[in-house]
Amino acid sequence: MDKALLIQLGGSAAGIAVLVGFTAWMGVARPTPPLDAESARALLALEFPDQRPDRVWISADGAAVIARDGDAALVLYRRGDGYVARDLPWSAIASLKPINGRVRPRLSDARPVLAVKDDVWPPREFA
Repeated sequence: MDKALLIQLGGSAAGIAVLVGFTAWMGVARPTPPLDAESARALLALEFPDQRPDRVWISADGAAVIARDGDAALVLYRRGDGYVARDLPWSAIASLKPINGRVRPRLSDARPVLAVKDDVWPPREFA
């Protein structure tokens, strides 16, 4: 092998290593803190600007929110390093049955798992 070919091969290998390292670093998810009342209301206002929920429930693990706005349920749940927002009829949420401290609302594209306290559903916030 000639010196120029070795230098080119070494430079290419170094460039690829830098690109692989960069993509690995970019793929690392940032930690998402659990939701509290203030952050839940801010996220609801951002995702559902036309609706004003009167009751808000935050899951026991802080990874999901269900808010009630009349006959509509506004659902936010953690997915990866962000939150997914969906709206459902309230009857679909009220009819859920907790199993082992979890409720699983059926959405068109997912089945998020929401932690409940004391296997009570719907919670007192919605009564």
